[in-house]
Amino acid sequence: MSPASTPVASAQTPLPRLLVAASGTGGHLFPAIATAEALLREGYSIEWLGVPDRLETTLVPKHFPLHTVRMGGFQSKAGLGSLKTLGRFAQATVRVRALLEQGDFDGVFTTGGYIAAPAIIAARSLGLPAVLHESNALPGKVTRWLSPWCTTVALGFEATRDRLPKAKTVVVGTPVRDEFLTPEPPVLTDPAIPEGVPLIVVVGGSQGAVAVNQLVRAAAPAWIDAGAWVVHQTGSNDPDADSYSHPHYIHRPFFGSMAALMHRATLAIGRSGAGTLTELAISHTPSILIPYPFAAEDHQTVNAQAFVDAHAALMLNQGQIVASEFQALVLDLLAEPQRLEAMATAAGNLATADSATKLADLIQKVVLNR
Repeated sequence: MSPASTPVASAQTPLPRLLVAASGTGGHLFPAIATAEALLREGYSIEWLGVPDRLETTLVPKHFPLHTVRMGGFQSKAGLGSLKTLGRFAQATVRVRALLEQGDFDGVFTTGGYIAAPAIIAARSLGLPAVLHESNALPGKVTRWLSPWCTTVALGFEATRDRLPKAKTVVVGTPVRDEFLTPEPPVLTDPAIPEGVPLIVVVGGSQGAVAVNQLVRAAAPAWIDAGAWVVHQTGSNDPDADSYSHPHYIHRPFFGSMAALMHRATLAIGRSGAGTLTELAISHTPSILIPYPFAAEDHQTVNAQAFVDAHAALMLNQGQIVASEFQALVLDLLAEPQRLEAMATAAGNLATADSATKLADLIQKVVLNR
């Protein structure tokens, strides 16, 4: 980040200490980690706030000190569950407030979700700045409730501005993992796919997608007969993951080379979480999107629609998919390379490659100018 655009602390004034609140899924964690690493490279002191037994307990301690508080989702109907959640929320807010004071933190950055609520309220009660990043086109409940309290709300989609009329918003895109931002596209070596063959990459997000997996396994023989290879990330919760086998069908719970896979893919099939969409855009990958039908307020459908409107993807409703039509749709796309190329170009036009830098720069300005 250039000195001209970012306030710089003097030699006598240490750079700020920031508490990052991000929890649960890759959609919340990967953008937060990418942004935190950008700030770390600037010399910032970063610590993390998460929830026990969630994905952050595996990913974050490799990079940052992790603090945890117990926090759950708010129920849509009043009842005993809601009272327990409110009690846990109050306890979490008190604990985070104490953590911010004792750790002499200078601000909070959060990527939304339920962990954001105690972090934002605790920070603002102490007069500390709070920056929230909302990656989805349809902001979540916590974002809608608390965005007016935040110092700044950074957005992944331009369309989200109209849904947060009382917040101070800045569009920065959604940060992605560093592996997607190499100067040259990474070369796929594992798994080894022959040059020149069509490659269908199937991803269900950090939690997998059993319904999508079943559709893909039913259709894969026809795709393979047409000359394609299929690389399928099944997630770890699919009991039928080993039910289909073929040398040109490669399945694993997770692949470590997702950036290389996306860049090599002829077509991707998957959910439409904001993180997945950002990776598709950065890698210029055409896609068929099948929104998770039980996502909060159906926000994945809203995300996917933005890509459909840009002609970067096709969208299917999981509850209305006919297996034979799904199979034929993919075969039709593979037979239309010019259409796939146009979709790839449209996906790339939606990308913000320097999103982590923009977001880190925004956080620095907010925290250093408080």
